[in-house]
Amino acid sequence: MPNQFHRIKRLPPYIFEEVNAAKAKARAKDIDIIDFGMGNPDMSTPDHIIEKLVETVRKPRTHRYSASRGIQGLRKAQAGYYGRRFGVKLDPDTQIVATLGSKEGFANMAQAITAPGDVVLVPNPTYPIHMFGFLLSGGAIRHLPAQPGEEYLRRLDHAVRHSIPKPIVVVINFPANPTAYTADMDFYVEVIALARKHDLFVLSDVAYAEMYFDDNPPPSMLEVPGAMDMTVEFSSMSKTYAMPGWRMGFAVGNERLIAALARIKSYLDYGAFTPIQVAATAALNGPDSVIDDIRETYRSRRDVLVDSFGRAGWEIPSPAATMFAWAPVPDPFRELGSLEFSKLLIDKADVAVSPGIGFGEYGEGYVRIALVENEQRIRQAARNIRRFLATAPETMHNVIPIGAR
Repeated sequence: MPNQFHRIKRLPPYIFEEVNAAKAKARAKDIDIIDFGMGNPDMSTPDHIIEKLVETVRKPRTHRYSASRGIQGLRKAQAGYYGRRFGVKLDPDTQIVATLGSKEGFANMAQAITAPGDVVLVPNPTYPIHMFGFLLSGGAIRHLPAQPGEEYLRRLDHAVRHSIPKPIVVVINFPANPTAYTADMDFYVEVIALARKHDLFVLSDVAYAEMYFDDNPPPSMLEVPGAMDMTVEFSSMSKTYAMPGWRMGFAVGNERLIAALARIKSYLDYGAFTPIQVAATAALNGPDSVIDDIRETYRSRRDVLVDSFGRAGWEIPSPAATMFAWAPVPDPFRELGSLEFSKLLIDKADVAVSPGIGFGEYGEGYVRIALVENEQRIRQAARNIRRFLATAPETMHNVIPIGAR
């Protein structure tokens, strides 16, 4: 019998497991780790959403199997949201599928449209499912820059013209996880023009579309005229409504792609628990003020993080969007690499972050800091880091650089 299964062999080692093991070891010693690692919102889900869940769960009929593509009321609510937020008209019956979070949506879309050997264009660094969903489906990955702009467009055009076989899909993610880059409509127009020219599908991850901190709400790619011909967008209620454990998201857009995803899902699941779908409907149809409140919490945490870490000696670029800061590893520690630096932070500062290498090789030299601790804890982390950085020469003397091992 084989020692490893084919699909498992295609997956690289899960970098974040090493950080998780270091956190678990510290916590076993009753050490209080200030954890900025996982993008796991710590805020309470708004009351009216919880109340709708409780009301619905008391009805016995809602405990039966649900609909794999989402109940009709939920799909109508998502169509209403897209109309209000982006001015995009969607048919709830043919252009929307409810997913078990955007992660499941991406993975099952990859299963639906990828044949063995198909080439997929993915940003690097990026959220791991953007790559691994296609790897698990037998696809081959070609990398593009994570930052939008002329270089991205040039590389996209070059990759299509020089890849054999020709790519079938390009993955877009703005506001971006982990880098927090944002894109504007002019960039989206150019991407859609190239996708049309080269006969590409476009999969756009907009999970952080409501997590922005300036006066320019991130657009939807579906706002571009003609984008519906080749584009599907994936969104999530996890961050927008502080509902991460509820596992509720959406895929919307091109009817052919949505039908393919719906068909795959019909074989794999019966959809989310109906009371969760009903409560998600109440969220989408409810007041936008709850989104504003959540956004303001992240904005305040961002400001405290950038200020307090900067005064501690670690300059953090201020993210314009998302719930993450993409921070360069401090100069004295860059030779260690992001993974070893992340483990060192746990050991010496009781602070956990995500190593940039876990998001792709071009994430090396950075760490991702999630804004999932309150302001008091952020300031405490800054004090810990100040002490840690003050001992940098001593610390580096006792650490063997990766290149020397």
